[in-house]
Amino acid sequence: MSQTNLMYESPLVARNASREMSELFGARRRIVVWRSLWLALAEGQRELGLPITARQISTLKRGLEKVDFDAAAKYESKLRHDVMAHVHVFGDVAPSARSILHLGATSAFIVDNADLIIMREALERIAIWLASIIDRLGKFAKRYRAMPTLGFTHYQPAQLTTVGKRATLWCWDFARDLEEVELRIKQLRFRGVKGTTGTQASFLELFEGRHAKVKRLEKLVAKSFGFQKCEPVTGQTYSRKVDAQVAATLAGVAQSVHKTANDLRLLSNLKEIEEPFEKAQVGSSAMAYKRNPMRMERATGLARLVLSLATSPQMTAAEQWLERTLDDSANKRVSIPELFLATDGMLKLMHNVSAGLVVYPKMIRKRIDDELPFIATENIMMAASKAGGDRQELHERIRVHSHAAGAQVKQHGKPNDLIARLKADAHFDGVAFEKVLDSSKYVGRAPQQVDEFVAQVVAPIRRRYARSKKVSSQLSV
Repeated sequence: MSQTNLMYESPLVARNASREMSELFGARRRIVVWRSLWLALAEGQRELGLPITARQISTLKRGLEKVDFDAAAKYESKLRHDVMAHVHVFGDVAPSARSILHLGATSAFIVDNADLIIMREALERIAIWLASIIDRLGKFAKRYRAMPTLGFTHYQPAQLTTVGKRATLWCWDFARDLEEVELRIKQLRFRGVKGTTGTQASFLELFEGRHAKVKRLEKLVAKSFGFQKCEPVTGQTYSRKVDAQVAATLAGVAQSVHKTANDLRLLSNLKEIEEPFEKAQVGSSAMAYKRNPMRMERATGLARLVLSLATSPQMTAAEQWLERTLDDSANKRVSIPELFLATDGMLKLMHNVSAGLVVYPKMIRKRIDDELPFIATENIMMAASKAGGDRQELHERIRVHSHAAGAQVKQHGKPNDLIARLKADAHFDGVAFEKVLDSSKYVGRAPQQVDEFVAQVVAPIRRRYARSKKVSSQLSV
């Protein structure tokens, strides 16, 4: 019987994350990085005088990509140690170098440094996603910089803003996240060549007590992987606070995605802005007319997963005993990859939607028309006062008419007729209602704020990432 579809497959890989992020945390990538670390360690040891030959280094290089996972599984079932299993498998394809593999090292040298290398690459990919989303939202904001729309506080009608200004609120959150991701990348240090409990004792023994050579070895290996700095001190592992900080950064991205996705879901219900909806897309199996915001719903669900997963590295960091305890491993193998896969997936969705947002100006205008009469009452009162009216009496007339118009809307389901009532009231004969009801007069500096935001925040990000590898937000399902 075929084994296809019998085993659980993570939806993060099958439905959400990009191929690039999935491969980054895949077994093959991890083991090739492990082997690269063994190679870099041997090269550094040879450069510093240990009896390692050029032939042994060449043998390791030739065997770097020849990974036999079946053989590794057999070794691990016997040894009950994944790193030692792969030491043996690497030795099998590079037999002349078997004797110098893992020389002076501990498993943490391989696993921890590999995790840091992979996390750095994953953070760089997250940064590219964010920069591209910021670019797209910046373009959207610029396009709709001056289009008035009803603003909401407490999800109740408030003063007007513009469609573009609202988009800058989403964009600024993502720009703040990008700053945090870039900071994490900058501050990420190599675990280094530290030995079993972080004292470098085994390497000091190898180099016959020469401290300078031990320090030089660490710098050489770190440089091989593009790290300028190493952790100044470690136990057996780098501090798990590093994982907790990275997780907190991804949780920050999740907060922004969740907030933006929820806003778009609310606007979809108002029929003002929608995510892209494909020609043959089905919104509901029962209600054929529906256009559900499924992409933003998925993004919200993934964001919630990231927010919950981010607590695991925090608890792991708090739980470590003295120089090291192994209760981090099983949790870390799940939580760190899934944090990145889920973040990648929700950003892919946001990237897809931000390029194809659909705006409905007439629905936006209709909602303004429903509420602007109330919003404009202060301006109407001031205009009537300038025309010679008594301010206190005008205030009372507007109060009475406003309550009556509100009753028409709320109690009888009729249109807002406040303006018609005021026009029929002689106290307001001197008011030029067309001028007072010009919605563009109620958006303040929103269009100018959009221009300034794009110039000061979005443009520098565009320049920084102009040559970055492009990302594709083609959805899997």
